[in-house]
Amino acid sequence: MRTLLARWLLDPVTSWHAWRAFVSSRGNVTFDAAWRRCRVARFPDEMPYLQHGHTPPTPPAQDPHQPS
Repeated sequence: MRTLLARWLLDPVTSWHAWRAFVSSRGNVTFDAAWRRCRVARFPDEMPYLQHGHTPPTPPAQDPHQPS
């Protein structure tokens, strides 16, 4: 199941608020970011999940014994 569909099914109220925020931003905010922002506004205890997806993946550590 896709993330978007799962979010609409599991929490339609947050999804509706996120959709309104996404549309009103005129493309400046992704639906994913709007959904997380709205979710944290409704459930502050989920604050650690706010940054999930907004940080670049950490590069794997290179072995100093391997040639580049």
